[in-house]
Amino acid sequence: MKTRKTPETLRSHRWYGVNDLRSFGHRSRTAQMGYHRSDYAGKPVIAIINTWSDINPCHSHFRQRAEEVKRGIWQAGGFPVEMPAISLSEPFQKPTTMLYRNLLAMETEELLRSYPIDGCVLMGGCDKTTPALIMGALSMNLPSIFMPAGSMLRGDFKGNYLGSGSDTWKYWAELRAGNITEEDWQGVEEGIARSPGHCMTMGTASTMTSAAEAMGLTLPGAASIPAPDSRHAQMATLTGKRIVDMVWEDLCIRDVVDARAIDNGVTTVLALGGSTNAIVHMIALARRAGVSLDLARFDALARNTPVLANIRPSGKYLMEDFYYAGGLRGMLAQLTDLLDTSVITANGRTLGDNIAGANVYHDDVIRPRSNPLVASDGLAVLHGNLAPNGAVIKPAAMEPQFQKHSGRAVVFRDYNDMAARIDDENLDVDKDSVLVLQSAGPQGAPGMPEWGQLPVPKKLLAQGVRDMLRISDARMSGTSYGACVLHISPESHVGGPLAFVQNGDVIELDVPNRMLNLKISDAELERRRAAWVPPKPHYTRGFGTLYLKHVTQADQGCDFDFLENGASPEHATADPEIH
Repeated sequence: MKTRKTPETLRSHRWYGVNDLRSFGHRSRTAQMGYHRSDYAGKPVIAIINTWSDINPCHSHFRQRAEEVKRGIWQAGGFPVEMPAISLSEPFQKPTTMLYRNLLAMETEELLRSYPIDGCVLMGGCDKTTPALIMGALSMNLPSIFMPAGSMLRGDFKGNYLGSGSDTWKYWAELRAGNITEEDWQGVEEGIARSPGHCMTMGTASTMTSAAEAMGLTLPGAASIPAPDSRHAQMATLTGKRIVDMVWEDLCIRDVVDARAIDNGVTTVLALGGSTNAIVHMIALARRAGVSLDLARFDALARNTPVLANIRPSGKYLMEDFYYAGGLRGMLAQLTDLLDTSVITANGRTLGDNIAGANVYHDDVIRPRSNPLVASDGLAVLHGNLAPNGAVIKPAAMEPQFQKHSGRAVVFRDYNDMAARIDDENLDVDKDSVLVLQSAGPQGAPGMPEWGQLPVPKKLLAQGVRDMLRISDARMSGTSYGACVLHISPESHVGGPLAFVQNGDVIELDVPNRMLNLKISDAELERRRAAWVPPKPHYTRGFGTLYLKHVTQADQGCDFDFLENGASPEHATADPEIH
């Protein structure tokens, strides 16, 4: 049990409480901003790391939510300091927000280290902001609590509910097939995103905010509340109140996030039928916490975890329905035998305490254990000569006939090649073919964009085909669906076997046996490897150069190699000297 902090033991005391020239400067400049010494003296200084921006629709309500967090901090006797950080807007940022996840993680860590901060509220939700904020906070290891952005309201089109991403791909395919009009397509455009908040399907945003709650980093129930709901604003204030007590209790983020909490997060991802992106993010943040999470652990837990959340793209409903049905607490209460409920969470209570008495109010949205959406294997990890270090697939979101499949490869050198040829009537492709996209990984794209749901060729759409086997070293949006093998490691850009696939090669997928193989001899594979010419790097300056030099492969979390070991004492960065 840690000793409760006193004002003199606060980290911020080194800035504000010392009687020297530097502290004079800190106090006088705080007065310059209109604060009296009594506003902050002897009080925890709480950073609100806010990922709001004018070009992030998922976080457009965060300006107001930050004020509500401040309200809670003031009420609890803390001193709030709002600190904007890079926003990572999934709908707009190119080539991909994944290129910049580690930049936000670095920014979070350095903001917390370099300023007089005692604890922090992390405000995120849109895909990469959640793992990035947690990664940075883990590396700094202050009292930290996460405030999820919440999902947007259900979309609407002609009386039908629309889901982010999932229905975009569905109606886009129907438009290309000639089954809906341009007017219909515009109606989908106007109705699919109707409020602040992140995707209301089980995309990466809902997957990762739910994992954050399961790991104990939020107040109970925080991840399920839709962004426009008044209870979301209330949760922001409660979160602000709680972080002040966390500082006095010296309850730091690595006191909460240990190997048991990580397993709880992974199990939650699997029970939700969550985004494959979560695999990369969970590995990265686990390693920041000093936990050696790998693909094998993901696969082992997947074999015993049922999918209970009937949410698109794997299921039928949306996050708003999930909340009304009992939310994450309701689902976790049905998984107690698969969770470690003894772990401590951000409110100082155990996970078991936090989900005790939680109920499910709609058993088709949140399925009982006796009637799961999928009995197990919501996600699966594949190996073989095409993916020596692993690849991933989401069996729950694909047509079942592709569980075991072989077909001849149709190879695209990169995304532009695919875009130029995919709808060519002369493309040599049929429904059994395997679409292969190269140069889409961490270095190849760069940034490993969400290109993994390759479009079905137009001529096959016209024949009624809506799914086919697709393979790449890219990621796929959590809102996407289909028989898509992703995250092939090593990637093609660095000489992984995917680089050597040629048109007409037979590729074999066997999900039950976790195999992915290119059906050529070892000798032929080595001959192609020897003839391969490495491509030129995408960047020669700036952050891109730093990224290319230090990003790890997908199976290792795509973190920077020099940031992975922040939890170990020999790699920890000391607090700054104050002179």
